[in-house]
Amino acid sequence: MNWASLGQAARDAAYNNAAAVANAPALIRARNEGSAAFRAAHAGHLDLAYGDASRLAFDIYPGTDQNAPCLIFIHGGYWQMNRREDFAVFAQGLTAQGWAVAMPGYSLAPAVSLTQIVHEIKSALDWFAVHRHAHGVSGKIVISGWSAGAQLAALMLDHPLVHAGLVISGVYELAPVADTYLNEKLKLTQQEVETLSPLRLPVDPKPLCVAYGTAELPALVDDSRNFFALRAKAGAPGSLLAVEGADHFTILHEMSAADGALVKAAMVLAQ
Repeated sequence: MNWASLGQAARDAAYNNAAAVANAPALIRARNEGSAAFRAAHAGHLDLAYGDASRLAFDIYPGTDQNAPCLIFIHGGYWQMNRREDFAVFAQGLTAQGWAVAMPGYSLAPAVSLTQIVHEIKSALDWFAVHRHAHGVSGKIVISGWSAGAQLAALMLDHPLVHAGLVISGVYELAPVADTYLNEKLKLTQQEVETLSPLRLPVDPKPLCVAYGTAELPALVDDSRNFFALRAKAGAPGSLLAVEGADHFTILHEMSAADGALVKAAMVLAQ
């Protein structure tokens, strides 16, 4: 893709996942309905505040054993959409395997900058490090995220709480995003592009699985492959997981199924 030669409409389309997936509204509706049901059935450790703003809270779904691993999953939505509550259904695959799953919320653009969002996620991990035992979590921590959440998770791999990472369908280079409709709310600065793009940062040596769907937008496929290649060149451990036929939304079905490819990837990372 020759980005410089693209007009504005083509640049916008390159990152518009909802427009690229014909049945996106139905998939999102099913996700939200499934998540509401899952939360209702697992109401013991929800809405745990880690900060003062309304969205700064955790939902924790404890495992069957306090020493079981825990996946911390950061939702996506291009840093300006969605809620942790609407992704609860994707905890069911790992909880069926005995794991704990924790999902932090965060503030959204344009109310806050991406710099502030990154700060909030770090604060969430700091809070979790102190309070997790009270909520039935003492095992290894795998940080994970989808879409914009994958970028945030990649930035948190160096946090001392984190053992390994699983990033899904992420955006790891922010410069093109700044040229699209998404930047109307994000208002990315050049400093943010340079310091918050995982493809521009030193490689963390912890294990990381980089996952994407083969039916995703080319820009996201390229980012995933490039991010893995950067890490591989540096000798960092991890794998590249291409989920055959999955688009930006259906790839998360591999998280909600107990035998899903993303569930299996997380289990390998915790070994």
